[in-house]
Amino acid sequence: MTHRLVVTRMLPEPVAARAAADHDTRFLDFEAAFEPEIFLAALDGAAAALVTPADRIDAGLIARLPASVRVIGTFSVGTDHIDLEAARARGFAVVNTPDVLSFATAEIALTLMLMAARRAGEGERVVRARAWPGWKPNFMLGTTLEGKALGILGMGRIGRTLAGMARGLSMQVLYHNRNRLHPDQEQGALFHAGEDRFLAACDVLSIHLPGGVATRHWLNAERIARLKPGAIVVNTGRGTTIDDDALIAALKSGHIAAAGLDVFPAEPAVPAGYLDLENVVLLPHLGSATQETRTAMGMLALDGIDAVLAGREVSSRLV
Repeated sequence: MTHRLVVTRMLPEPVAARAAADHDTRFLDFEAAFEPEIFLAALDGAAAALVTPADRIDAGLIARLPASVRVIGTFSVGTDHIDLEAARARGFAVVNTPDVLSFATAEIALTLMLMAARRAGEGERVVRARAWPGWKPNFMLGTTLEGKALGILGMGRIGRTLAGMARGLSMQVLYHNRNRLHPDQEQGALFHAGEDRFLAACDVLSIHLPGGVATRHWLNAERIARLKPGAIVVNTGRGTTIDDDALIAALKSGHIAAAGLDVFPAEPAVPAGYLDLENVVLLPHLGSATQETRTAMGMLALDGIDAVLAGREVSSRLV
């Protein structure tokens, strides 16, 4: 049976082709801001919607969705943009895209670690500005990651994948989690139950926390002060987990040597204090941005939508 599906953004071509072939699909193709009224109008008679992290599906909007809607698929693992309790209250299923983006996001975390440690962003800007004075023994010295301690905050799929990459750089891996992993998942990583000893041991801190009230500004001025002087901070999780004012101050003072950030609290806006700092690498939320990963995410989201509409169980169902 063909169902009406509303898709809010441009999708990778193979995903769009499948959506068009399998459903009566309407593509809204929002280029910038999500437009709730257009979204609502398009959903009239629709059974499903495929949204993205750039689309805020809050309780007020969910209350206005037509009763025909049975499932909301999100082109993401995170669901900060969807009020799951409101969806549950109205009987809407919500499916996401777990597992398929772990490697790509870990690659970006590793990229940021290397760029921050080796001053790659700064160096690239010098070359583009035609300001490179030529090779000198003390020019733009960074620091190696070899032998350094990588502290992973949140040892989920992405954190564990990054840990494997870091071992290839001869880094020591430690982690702080709500619960200790099974030894098979640790693969030699050292668990720190207490955050004080964990932070003090980190040469590099890589943040992989979910969003939400519980983790908002987890890395605040107090915790930054506990980090080893000269540490590097990397965030590919959620922008809300860092107190940006506190991190900017620490980058200016030198207590934090460098940072690499792929996520921000009010994207696409970036806290202005970062923009003039040479010791911070800023990326435009590239964590899962590979052709392979984004295609896999779209296919998994469609798998979840199709399963719900067919009355089948699906592991990616959150509500």
